[in-house]
Amino acid sequence: MSNYRPVTTTDTGMTAPSDEFSQSAGADGPLLLQDHYLIQKMAQFNRERVPERVVHAKGGGAYGVFEATEDVSQYTRAAMFAKGKRTDMLVRFSTVAGELGFPDTVRDPRGFALKFYTDEGNYDLVGNNTPVFFIRDPQKFSDFIHSQKRRADTHLHDNNMQWDFWTLSPESAHQVSFLMSDRGTPYTWRNMNGYGSHTFLWYNAAGEKFWVKYHFKTEQGIRNFRLDEAAAMSAQDRDFHLRDLHAAIKGGDHPSWRLEMQVMPFADAADYRFNPFDLTKVWPHADYPPITVGRFTLNRNPENYFAEIEQASFEPANFVPGIAASPDKMLQGRLFSYPDTHRYRIGPNYLQLPVNRPKSPVHSYNKDGAMRYANPGDPVYAPNTAGGPAADPEVWKGSEYGVAGEIVRSAYTLHADDDDFGQPRALWQTVLDDTGRDHLVSNIAGHASAPEVTAETKSRVAEYWRKVHPELGARVAKELNGA
Repeated sequence: MSNYRPVTTTDTGMTAPSDEFSQSAGADGPLLLQDHYLIQKMAQFNRERVPERVVHAKGGGAYGVFEATEDVSQYTRAAMFAKGKRTDMLVRFSTVAGELGFPDTVRDPRGFALKFYTDEGNYDLVGNNTPVFFIRDPQKFSDFIHSQKRRADTHLHDNNMQWDFWTLSPESAHQVSFLMSDRGTPYTWRNMNGYGSHTFLWYNAAGEKFWVKYHFKTEQGIRNFRLDEAAAMSAQDRDFHLRDLHAAIKGGDHPSWRLEMQVMPFADAADYRFNPFDLTKVWPHADYPPITVGRFTLNRNPENYFAEIEQASFEPANFVPGIAASPDKMLQGRLFSYPDTHRYRIGPNYLQLPVNRPKSPVHSYNKDGAMRYANPGDPVYAPNTAGGPAADPEVWKGSEYGVAGEIVRSAYTLHADDDDFGQPRALWQTVLDDTGRDHLVSNIAGHASAPEVTAETKSRVAEYWRKVHPELGARVAKELNGA
């Protein structure tokens, strides 16, 4: 092994004067402001942290490759889905409500964000390990997150706030059912499914349109902690999920997920039995059976967590030709919210960071701003006669569709089977087994029995679950009354 050690330098490359001692007026005298190296080290240290994500603060991730294994050209013109095509990618898993230091195994949804470095630009898919969400309108999003975070007065987490919000928002029942089941405490990131959750638009080369949903099925098998096991692991290893993913990939045990798509003909949405763009609903597989499209494998750990994971940015607005947004209101809100938070958190030129930079060429008229190092050069405006880049609307033909209506503030137009409690009722009746139902009851009752949860809130909790199913509500009420 070589004894060679490089010489320490400042960030400008200048040889550092000392790794141990500051410059002072005599050995026992005051330090000098002219000690540039000391000032640089202290100033840089003071700025080591960027603002943590408001949600999904703690997480981990890895690089991998997606391979399209089936021909779906009848549904989308996206080049990454051409059969046999391999696309490099990055995945970030996360908890949702907790801060950076939170234990990995607490009860919480898990973020499941994917970045595909396609030949046509970056394509981001930002989902969770559940196919639904707590709300259907972004107007309530910040309020929902505030209810899951810390109180303003005591700075403590408060289960009463959570149940207060949930019981006053009946659309939350489906997601809360998932959360309070054992799916709320996955054993590892490798042992959970991921979902795009939203409805998206696919269109093919002929301009034919389809509504779709993404399902990433773990090939490691579903495995969850029981509540007591999750709590024990929180005490034993706060970074269990982070450690598990890194160790598995380092040891050559590369996790993989199979991509299945539900595809709805464009015209079906108008008179489907419930609103297909409602993020609190799933599409029954009997109506739209999933089809296998491809699979991805994670095979490389990041070399620098801050540079490659903490500064990674994912945004639902990053589409490629063949894929577009739907009228899903939550998706519409996220199209703005995600890039806006990246500009605040990591700067206006976050897309020039290596982890976020596309592998395809960039020809943009955007310029300047903090930390920009690749300016476009002249011309810096469009239209121009100086040979600058020109847009190509042809590649997006097929993404357009007609919309009309009065300007209103209202819920979605009701469909025949729109109901906030029908799908969680089906989860209770047909998806969970007896053990799963027992765990759901005990998890709900334990969470709602926290000391800060008021008697009035507990009463509403019981009524909330009665609307899902009378037996479930009765069992929850019995547990709460005996708490």
